[in-house]
Amino acid sequence: MSIRSRTLPVGWYPKSGEETREEIQSFLKNARDPGIKTTFKAGIAPHAGWFYSGRLACNVIKQLIQPCDTVIVVGGHMHPRSDVIAALEESYYTPLGPIVADLELLKNVRSTINVDEDTEPDNTVEIQLPFVKYFFPDSKAVHFRAPPSGKAIKLGAAIAQSAKKMNEKVVVVGSTDLTHYGPNYGWSPKETGKDAVKWVKEVNDKQFVDALLAFKPEEAIDHANKQRSACSAGAAITALSFAQSFGATASTLLDYYTSYDIQPNSSFVGYAGVLFY
Repeated sequence: MSIRSRTLPVGWYPKSGEETREEIQSFLKNARDPGIKTTFKAGIAPHAGWFYSGRLACNVIKQLIQPCDTVIVVGGHMHPRSDVIAALEESYYTPLGPIVADLELLKNVRSTINVDEDTEPDNTVEIQLPFVKYFFPDSKAVHFRAPPSGKAIKLGAAIAQSAKKMNEKVVVVGSTDLTHYGPNYGWSPKETGKDAVKWVKEVNDKQFVDALLAFKPEEAIDHANKQRSACSAGAAITALSFAQSFGATASTLLDYYTSYDIQPNSSFVGYAGVLFY
């Protein structure tokens, strides 16, 4: 069985199964409750190293727990003109053991829309897989990456269509961070310091997240592409589109913070956890 190997160094997430379980359990001790008793259809989670955003990504994926055949993880870091891509390996590595890929579901999606092979190392999907294995130990998974364009909307709809056709229970995780601000990222429209942090939190990130919460995918894509408010907007839009295709009409912001709140620096990144139901 072919396996997609780990590419991220230990600083991103733990190496051993024991360390991975311990860190996940530590994240869960102070996990925020969404205050809504429902079955969530999809979520959006950040994808920085676990030191920065692991607790929020962990909580988003925990909230999706339900009887489930397959967990779709959609990443990004793609150009708007790129095509959707997917890993074609038969399984994915995690420190908790491999996750079997749902290649039948992937095949079905590829019969509906164009999906090329993902051959490049990338953190946006890999960083979420240990959480998937922990909370969905018996489920399969599929690794996609989606561009910030209408193709992400089509991918979400195609996943939903395939799940219905195959009578599979599926949840989707869209993996994206928000504004990358400061000299490290070559983007400082509001200079640096607390005013910059305030602008990112209350204006730039908020406008992107508000568009997601309001089920306005085109507006969210446009904002991300023009205002650099998400590095993987296509991933978020795929999750939103999938949820809409399964009848979701409501959403909630589970939590929001920035890397500045963890470790103040002139360069920082925004993180949001969103759930659709």
